[in-house]
Amino acid sequence: MEEPVAPQRTIHLEDPRALRAYAHPTRMKLVGLLRVEGPFTATRAAELTGESVASCSYHLRMLAKYGLVEEAESDGGRDKPWRATAHYTDWQGVEGEAAEALSTTMAQRYVETMTHALRTRGRLTPAWREAEQFGDDVLYLTAAELVDLTRRFKELMEPYEDRFDDPARRPEGAQPVTMLRVAFRDRREGTPS
Repeated sequence: MEEPVAPQRTIHLEDPRALRAYAHPTRMKLVGLLRVEGPFTATRAAELTGESVASCSYHLRMLAKYGLVEEAESDGGRDKPWRATAHYTDWQGVEGEAAEALSTTMAQRYVETMTHALRTRGRLTPAWREAEQFGDDVLYLTAAELVDLTRRFKELMEPYEDRFDDPARRPEGAQPVTMLRVAFRDRREGTPS
């Protein structure tokens, strides 16, 4: 039997149609779930999202059209499983309305995810409650320093990345943790342009 191919690290989107397709909240949720819990069928997708099977099937086909998901190896049954084609989606450097819409939808998704995490924090063990971080920092940086800081954050996470595809590399008690990297030039009223 052929060994399943691991998803690529990042898929880069440039086509405005692909950006708009991915900006749909249900599709974004499906890709995220496939990355962590996939592969799975449209039936399982419906259970996880609360959408209908027909709706999930449609959204999965739309995602496949733009290369974000693909059919996974099947056991020969009627339902076909889907898998994400990459661990991350990137549209860095892409300008235009479609890219802005996708960035805005992604930011809304982050807020929803963080809000859910905060509301359900009481269900965590004390160790996980203490480990989770919610906060911010304001640093005075040049653009070049921000690029360097981002690179250094990525380097810090590299030793843990191989655990995504290989559960045998995960130590006992390891759980999926979302790390958000959001850095933007402060544009509040009163700050210089």
